[in-house]
Amino acid sequence: MINKYSNIPLYFQLKNLIIDKIESGIYPPDSKIPSEQEYCELYGISRPTVRQAISELTSNGYLYKEKGKGTFVLKPKTSIDTKKYTGFTDSILDNEITEEREILSIDTIESDDCNNIKDIFNFSGNMRVNFAKICFRTKHENEVFSLNTSYIPLSLFPDIINDINKKKASYDILRGKYPLVPIKSKSSLEVIFTNPGEAQYLMVQPGHALMKITNIIFSKSGQVVEYVESKYRSDKCKLCFDNVK
Repeated sequence: MINKYSNIPLYFQLKNLIIDKIESGIYPPDSKIPSEQEYCELYGISRPTVRQAISELTSNGYLYKEKGKGTFVLKPKTSIDTKKYTGFTDSILDNEITEEREILSIDTIESDDCNNIKDIFNFSGNMRVNFAKICFRTKHENEVFSLNTSYIPLSLFPDIINDINKKKASYDILRGKYPLVPIKSKSSLEVIFTNPGEAQYLMVQPGHALMKITNIIFSKSGQVVEYVESKYRSDKCKLCFDNVK
């Protein structure tokens, strides 16, 4: 199992053995793996070798530690396929999976209170526009997955706050508003780090790496109907690319 005469470092061999056991299901998600001492005795290797392998697997998102309890297998990350990603994943106006959405706050704000919001929606500089600002988090298998903020113009959707409070599905919100049905989005991605305010909602430590995806959502007529900022936990999701030349 461990070849001490190989040119491959011992810690790297142990890493691969543990990964194989995770991927084959021998070590299922949330199961406790053997202790450092048990690995030492099992494979006849030193504690620093085991510690390095465990440390790298923890940093790479395969394992997590609980103080006083041991080291456990981390659940696989939820994949975001970039070819299938539409930008509507965290939209209020075009997402029917409301049971995974936990509303944190709903406020009415003026465009002057939010930098560049009028530019995003292409409203003229002299117009005073009110927006519904909806903060919510999404969960997957009862674990917090992302923190999201949606901005929707009240001039286009005057009843949106009541609709959300009544937990209306998006097809009910959009009923009779054919020209405003979301049809296209423009997305951007950047890596950011959690501030203390976000950390409490995402259930991570401040400074935790996040993937921030912003979406500008357009109707058929080209009107911007919603702007969404989504901050995904990097330890819970991954982007998948499938490129063909």
